[in-house]
Amino acid sequence: MKRISLALTLMLFAAFQLASAKSKVSIDRVEPAFWWAGMEHPELQLLIHGKDISNLTPTLSYDGVQLDQTIKVDNPNYLFLVLKISEGVKPGSFPIEFKQKGKVVFTYNYEFKQRRDNSAGRQGFSNKDVMYLITPDRFANGIPENDTVDGLKEAADRSNMSGRHGGDIQGIINNLDYIQDLGFTALWVNPLLENDMETYSYHGYSTTDYYKIDKRFGSNEDYVRLSAEAKKRGIKLIMDQIENHCGLNHWWTNDLPTADWYNFQDLEKKPYSTHQRVSLADPYGSETDRKGHADGWFVDTMPDLNQKNELLANYLIQNSIWWVEFGDLGGIRQDTYSYPDANFMAEWSRRIMLEYPNFNIVGEEWSENPAIVSRWQKGKVNANGYESYLPSLMDFPVQAALKRSLNKEIAPYSNTFNEVYETLAEDFLYADPYNLVIFPDNHDTPRFFNQVNENYDLFKMGLMYIYTTRGIPQIFYGTEILMGNVDHPEDHAYIREDMPGGWEGDKANVFKGEGLSKEQKDALNFVKTLTTFRRDTPALHDGKLKQYAPANEIFVMFRYDESTKVMTIFNKNVEDKDVELAHYEESIQGAKSAKNVLTGETYDLSKGTLKVPGMTSLMLVIE
Repeated sequence: MKRISLALTLMLFAAFQLASAKSKVSIDRVEPAFWWAGMEHPELQLLIHGKDISNLTPTLSYDGVQLDQTIKVDNPNYLFLVLKISEGVKPGSFPIEFKQKGKVVFTYNYEFKQRRDNSAGRQGFSNKDVMYLITPDRFANGIPENDTVDGLKEAADRSNMSGRHGGDIQGIINNLDYIQDLGFTALWVNPLLENDMETYSYHGYSTTDYYKIDKRFGSNEDYVRLSAEAKKRGIKLIMDQIENHCGLNHWWTNDLPTADWYNFQDLEKKPYSTHQRVSLADPYGSETDRKGHADGWFVDTMPDLNQKNELLANYLIQNSIWWVEFGDLGGIRQDTYSYPDANFMAEWSRRIMLEYPNFNIVGEEWSENPAIVSRWQKGKVNANGYESYLPSLMDFPVQAALKRSLNKEIAPYSNTFNEVYETLAEDFLYADPYNLVIFPDNHDTPRFFNQVNENYDLFKMGLMYIYTTRGIPQIFYGTEILMGNVDHPEDHAYIREDMPGGWEGDKANVFKGEGLSKEQKDALNFVKTLTTFRRDTPALHDGKLKQYAPANEIFVMFRYDESTKVMTIFNKNVEDKDVELAHYEESIQGAKSAKNVLTGETYDLSKGTLKVPGMTSLMLVIE
């Protein structure tokens, strides 16, 4: 039997009471379908959609709620209602009556729900967390019966690498203990909202309903259950959201509210984004270039949303807040952060942080230039006066520099770690570098094992760096077992390959530790040890960082607070090296011994040198 939740649909239609069977006016959507009492923002905008709905006059009566505006638009099938909400409004339901010639045609019972305890004070992910990233269609198939769903366009076909494979929310829930056991405390899941496209829909980035989980993943209630089960295990749930574009098959595409709901709404004459992100910061840049970047479409199947339309802007902002409240989220990851209207993104992040001051949002600005990335972070003083409210960003500059440092061949008079050393030295550009998300790879990049040409020593060295440096580490599912397709390292379909053991009959099962090679088992233990140690070591959260300029292919970093000092040494030489400790005395400060985090081995520092094996990194706790 297919598990297809109809809870929201039933709730919606149960609330519609037909007063006149002869009426040709109908309502099929109210979004958001409900809200919460006690929110900070004093207004709520309702989108009402139905055949000729603009012919009706809405009225309501509820203490603390006033119908402030009824907005009609070009399309008679839409009404937008703006409700003014008093600070003391109580949870409860009230009727919104839709009248025609003084007679009630429909009644929608709107509800203000009671919020969870301390919902406004919820703690978002932070540098105390280690984040695990999942592409849900490729992680684990908990309910095979929902792999293909009647009414949704694309059926499951695991033999098609670019097709849907059947991973779902239940598969994630079934393996939360595995994620917890590895030490992860935050879970970023690629988009789960409905993506009803004909092909290539598994990735989730072409939203076709902003208020509904895709039935092939589960239901809205399943999503709330995932959040609750993760929370029981000390894991925060991070939702992947997209404000820049939707899917071409979104329910409103064939019945758009206004003539400017999409940028370049003539679907036959749309331009594509120039992807010139630098134009937004360029002091000499043209408005033509800025519009060419922000207003162009990504691809044919992803209409570019016009956030300069205030009705759409409010719709998107409220939707994000709705999911934080409904899903009890611990964070948002915002896709393609620099592509929507920049002023809208400032307001979007401001409104969310107004409701949840301790929350966190990480934005994707895929640039290797920290000057470009840093301008989006809250607290950054920009020359053009742009003020952002975004707390966190993905640290693509460090990710790219680390890859280059690891792969660069050793040559006379060079130090291959210089790239990542110098990139980190540019942290003065950021308002808060400790709140950046650092990562070796993600769902859009080649697998890290592929990036380092399947060199296991470099793989471990790279992860050791990620776990040592400032910020919030993020690990992509399967990195812990060296996933990476050698024949298709750049192909997204293979980058997001199935997690072994997520499907019945898989030859290997990472969740049970079965069928893995010796090297994979070693990598799994390596990641688990580092993740657990970082989770439990405050010096790696908020502790100060000190790095020493690379010399002779030796690179050393320290993280420390008043109680703990961690020293990480990278030796990229093929041969063993005796590291002269006197050079690092300002950090070691006379300490006589250190313990290896991975092995527990104790080292005598009083000898003045420390032998570091070739192509090895050591993480030591100075004692």
